Amino acid sequence: MSGTRGRPGDGTGVGTGLGGWGGTWTKRLLWFEVAAVLAVGLGRSAVYSVISLIGTLTEVHSATKLSTQSVALNASAAPGRPWLDLTWQAYGIAFGLAPALLVAYLLTREGVGLRVMGLDASRPLRDLGYGAGVAAVIGGSGLALYLSAHAAGLAVTVVPTTLPAIWWRIPVLVGSAWQNAIVEEVTWNGYLLRRFDQAGLRPQRSDALSALIRGCYHLYQGFGGFLGNLVMGLVFAKLYRRWGRVTPLLIAHGLIDTVTFVGYVILAGHVSWLPT
Repeated sequence: MSGTRGRPGDGTGVGTGLGGWGGTWTKRLLWFEVAAVLAVGLGRSAVYSVISLIGTLTEVHSATKLSTQSVALNASAAPGRPWLDLTWQAYGIAFGLAPALLVAYLLTREGVGLRVMGLDASRPLRDLGYGAGVAAVIGGSGLALYLSAHAAGLAVTVVPTTLPAIWWRIPVLVGSAWQNAIVEEVTWNGYLLRRFDQAGLRPQRSDALSALIRGCYHLYQGFGGFLGNLVMGLVFAKLYRRWGRVTPLLIAHGLIDTVTFVGYVILAGHVSWLPT
């Protein structure tokens, strides 16, 4: 396959053909590969989130709102043992990058590498500017949607962190934020859209399927988390196809999660509008 990078769907990027691999068997292998990548990472987490939501709903009486339930995103792994806790946190961040490493390997074997999705440092200032702008719009809209859904009883109380107030809390939260951004954007946009297009799906269906998986991955947060991330997935897919680069979206996602995690540490208990 050609190693030329271009916009997704234009014949040089995500939408590149199957070349010498063509045929029904190759498409079946593509779907098997996608299933395998999802099974070891985000797909498994999406199924877990569905089961988690079912469990939450079955625990809640009909007159009780989902908002009475809570979920912690970055929790202590060894309460009262800070060095062991730090070790567990570093372990989770490091091995959490495994799906992105697998994708990098598969794309390298294909002969295109991560540059095919625009994951490089060729346009740092433009990528940073675009990423910050997207983060401001999506992050602000997502917060408003979460607060509205929580008030309506359609979202659980999301607690970004329950880590102890210790020197490594902020670095761990920042590391967790960027690990999320790398894995999710590299997998959902850079990898899945390419494979879905190569398997013959129309771009609109590829975008919708990728966004649906993203939404299901966040169902543990309730229906508000599902809807917000579904919309985010659709928007990010459209921007990726327009720009042909995953880097600004990765930056946007990293900034959103960093502000969410660190902002919670700063604001929790000090403002009345933030659920805790």
